[in-house]
Amino acid sequence: MASPLLSTSPLLSTSPLSPPWLYPLWAASEWQLLFVILAAGLMGAAALKFLDYLRKWDADREAGRIIERAEVKAAARRKEAEVEAKELGLREKERLEQENNEIRNQLHERERQLDKQEDNLSQRDEQLEKQTAMVENNQRRLAEKTDDVNRRQQELDALLDLERQTMHQLSGLSPAEAETRLLEHLERELVKQQGALILRYEKEAAEKCDSRAKEMLISSLQRFAAAHTAESTTSTVDIPNDEMKGRVIGREGRNIRALEKATGVDVIIDDTPGVVIVSAFDPVRREIARLALNKLISDGRIHPSRIEELVAETETEIGKEIRRYGEEAMQEAQVFGLHDRVVDLLGRLKYRTSYSQNVLRHSIEVCFIAGMLAEEMGYDADLARRAGLLHDIGKAADHDQEGGHPQIGADLLKRFGEGPEVVHAALGHHDDVRPDRPYTVLTAAGDACSASRPGARRETLDRYVKRMQELETIATDFSGVTQAFAIQAGREVRVIASASDTTDESVAKICRDIATAFEQQLTYPGEIKVTVIRETRVSEVAR
Repeated sequence: MASPLLSTSPLLSTSPLSPPWLYPLWAASEWQLLFVILAAGLMGAAALKFLDYLRKWDADREAGRIIERAEVKAAARRKEAEVEAKELGLREKERLEQENNEIRNQLHERERQLDKQEDNLSQRDEQLEKQTAMVENNQRRLAEKTDDVNRRQQELDALLDLERQTMHQLSGLSPAEAETRLLEHLERELVKQQGALILRYEKEAAEKCDSRAKEMLISSLQRFAAAHTAESTTSTVDIPNDEMKGRVIGREGRNIRALEKATGVDVIIDDTPGVVIVSAFDPVRREIARLALNKLISDGRIHPSRIEELVAETETEIGKEIRRYGEEAMQEAQVFGLHDRVVDLLGRLKYRTSYSQNVLRHSIEVCFIAGMLAEEMGYDADLARRAGLLHDIGKAADHDQEGGHPQIGADLLKRFGEGPEVVHAALGHHDDVRPDRPYTVLTAAGDACSASRPGARRETLDRYVKRMQELETIATDFSGVTQAFAIQAGREVRVIASASDTTDESVAKICRDIATAFEQQLTYPGEIKVTVIRETRVSEVAR
């Protein structure tokens, strides 16, 4: 039987196309091929078995290496764990030692405090024992002194009785007569003491009244201090170029003459570039001229008829402004029911100054100061404010009428229906008449405080320096004066007198003479305090 392999092989199969001589050759080697195939299978199996052995040997060796590495890692991990455990143990030991030290320190501190408290208690016990002993001694001494006093009192009573009997026998007076004489003597003594007490209480009352008055003035000034605006007698108007100066002057000066005639001011045009100066003592006219000139420059049409038209228009505007200022001042001062003419005069004070102090703001300040003083003293505060607000109303018309502003103001207020208290306050706030009414005195006090307080009336630097120099010069002209210093803006002068050339008695006369010289030679608001200092200084140098 033929082999399946041989029978299926296309090379060994018989076919008509195969040459017949090839068949015996393939038939002869069929067994050899089978042997070769078997040998190859055995060798393949042996090779596979050898390969399996090699794989197993490699796996065993790899497993050994893995186990060895795992053992090394386990040993390292075990060592790390031991080290960490030791470190934790050390840290825990340190923490426990620290806690033990803190507890030990606390115990020591507590023990020290207990020892200290024990020492304090011991000292207190000792002091208490000493005090107890002292109290016992004092009680014993007090009892002895009480007994002694009682004994002496008894002896004194006996002596007084004996003396009384002896006096009765010597004087020949009965007890009733002796009592009468004693009462008369006591009455005379009481009359003397009563006079001394009256003088003392009068002096104390005067001091208290003076102190109370100062407190009231200081309180009123602190509660209200108005701002003041310093005005000058000139105003400047900016012009765009020098050509405009020529147009303001006009042909042969007709424009400037028309402006001066319509406003009543002096218009000064000089070489100063860019400005025209308006000068007048009447601030209302000066303001009208300034505003009218600004309108003319803005309009560009400058001729006499246009000037008269704009001046009239500006006067109307200023009149409205004056009325508004008067009404605002009336509302601010809470003074109502004023005549329209009085309101206009009050508004005109906005443009009036006195020693660089705005008169309207000054009047409002006097109004509030007088009202506060009236409240403090129990008078009518509304009436005091009204008198204070209107006390300088005459300054709004003193350019148009003759006389001082107190008389002018009193006449105006009387004409426009104000009460006698307000009229008298305007008339007498400068002591022109006797201030026999309380509201006149309050108004005068408010006027003096407002005018003399620091910062109310400002002066130029030159006038300020000149005034200081005048004060110091007058003071140093007196014999015995070595130095003089004007301080507090000229409100006080400190004078240094020579100790060798003066005495304590002559210094008082020098001080009075200096004050009198100030009154005669200077004009100033408020008052000037003169202080003369005389001292002796002796110095040596230790070497």
